[in-house]
Amino acid sequence: MAFQVKKIYPLDLKPSTAIGVDLPFSGNGVFNSTYYTKDAIKANLVNFFLTNKGERYLNPDFGSDVRRLLFENIDNSTLEDIKGLLLDEMKNYFPRVSPITFEITSDPDTYTVRFYLKYNISETNIEDDLLINIEQ
Repeated sequence: MAFQVKKIYPLDLKPSTAIGVDLPFSGNGVFNSTYYTKDAIKANLVNFFLTNKGERYLNPDFGSDVRRLLFENIDNSTLEDIKGLLLDEMKNYFPRVSPITFEITSDPDTYTVRFYLKYNISETNIEDDLLINIEQ
């Protein structure tokens, strides 16, 4: 009988070793650090969704370009197109993130787009969710 072994990242076992940078930038020295893989991946996903393409130096293709869509006519068809595009982009930049639930809703009266993503990291026991409200 076969079973799957769940991987544990070695840095998660060292609580004093920082893995990444947390969002928002509001720490004592501007940056707060993340000390667990789960937190670092979540911060990276938030960074991805809130970054426009062309905004990151030396990596102009990184980002979701969602903020430019706030002024477009958004209907259910457009939301499904955006969802498909974002899922494809996530496969490129986050290949180990497997979406469980991914919902996009909009409120055209307030120029707001809301993302809800529940995901797990393949070959680990990490599961988390993320809610982002993008407003004008």
